[in-house]
Amino acid sequence: MKKALIQLHLSVFLAGFTGILGKLITLNEGMLVWYRLLFTIITLYILFRWRGMLTKLNFKQILPIGLTGMVVVLHWLFFYASIKYSNVSIAVVCFALTSLFTALFDPLINRGRLDKTELLLSGITLLGIFMIFHFDTQYRTAIILGIISAMFAALFTIFNKRLIVKYDPPTITFYELTAGFIGLTILLPAYLYFFPQPLALPSTADLSYLLILAWACTVGMYMLMMNALTKISPFTVNLSFNLEPVYSIVIAFMLFHENKQLTYAFYIGLACIILSVALQMTRVARTLKHSHA
Repeated sequence: MKKALIQLHLSVFLAGFTGILGKLITLNEGMLVWYRLLFTIITLYILFRWRGMLTKLNFKQILPIGLTGMVVVLHWLFFYASIKYSNVSIAVVCFALTSLFTALFDPLINRGRLDKTELLLSGITLLGIFMIFHFDTQYRTAIILGIISAMFAALFTIFNKRLIVKYDPPTITFYELTAGFIGLTILLPAYLYFFPQPLALPSTADLSYLLILAWACTVGMYMLMMNALTKISPFTVNLSFNLEPVYSIVIAFMLFHENKQLTYAFYIGLACIILSVALQMTRVARTLKHSHA
């Protein structure tokens, strides 16, 4: 369990850079996600084939994995759209609502009971988002996009928890992202019709950022997260990822000086989110202590 927690928080740290890179890359969200997937699946295929980690699956096995892959693609599209409509800080704070959606969706999908403590902790996060939404009206479109992104992120983690019981993390990750890439490629012409983007190869700077995004913040992050999911609940994983805004915001303040764009309501909201994470981590730590007692 200790190793899983370390893997989880390392994946959260890597995730903190995804929003920063999304801001730096000049492509729109559709092309950004398409290139991220392209570089990621090429890397995964070479890596997994070389190490003999890839398991061949039939269509019936691939289907639920592929559908889960489309869920993560939708999460990425809405997440980067939120960044393009506002800034990194607003987009990543909305991502913290993933824990609320997990607390609501997990019992419904897996036919379990609602955890009142999880809902209470998520309510603190929701209060933080409401503070920002209510007072920073200029960011409402971005916040709505960010909330939708968080919903898909919660579904992705819940579905992954079911898959991890049947298949190994490398196989799941590769088939998910490959199916997501194929699905996005099919939808891309319609997407670019409604959200035009000049068709050109990425600039040298964009290419460098995309490779970092694919190799460190996708391959590295997802492998660590999937391994952590074998020992830790989806709710704890998603609530831990609420720390992603903290990492992203600190970096965004340093690189883009976003602190000049934000009001006091943002900081109150962020404090609520950090409080909810701290309380859940305390709760997990107590559970670990009692299990080893």
